[in-house]
Amino acid sequence: VQLQASGGGLVQTGGSLRLSCAASGRTFSRSATGWFRQAPGKEREFVATISGGGSLTYYTDSVKGRFIISRDNAKNMVYLQMNSLKPEDTAVYYCAAKNFVVPGTAVTEYDYWGQGTQVTVSS
Repeated sequence: VQLQASGGGLVQTGGSLRLSCAASGRTFSRSATGWFRQAPGKEREFVATISGGGSLTYYTDSVKGRFIISRDNAKNMVYLQMNSLKPEDTAVYYCAAKNFVVPGTAVTEYDYWGQGTQVTVSS
């Protein structure tokens, strides 16, 4: 599976961005997909994940109610709608996919990673 993340940028506090992840190379509906982020000097952390069919989603507590993960299997796309952005959301965001339909929250569960897209939230 090849993954290509896009949609990052610079936004003010309270603004919104939508990240996209384009996938190719495998039956995408069989792959749970997640978004992770890594801020400078910190470890990569879980943000959100969605099951292969799209019926199950999980979020880290700090983004619940602000971020929405979704997918369009017909287009092999996964999205992360980010609203009410805060400076602490600043990080490089990565999409990832795993060889299983059930979503997970651990970095080690994921088999494929995109290149990352920078999100910067100014105060």
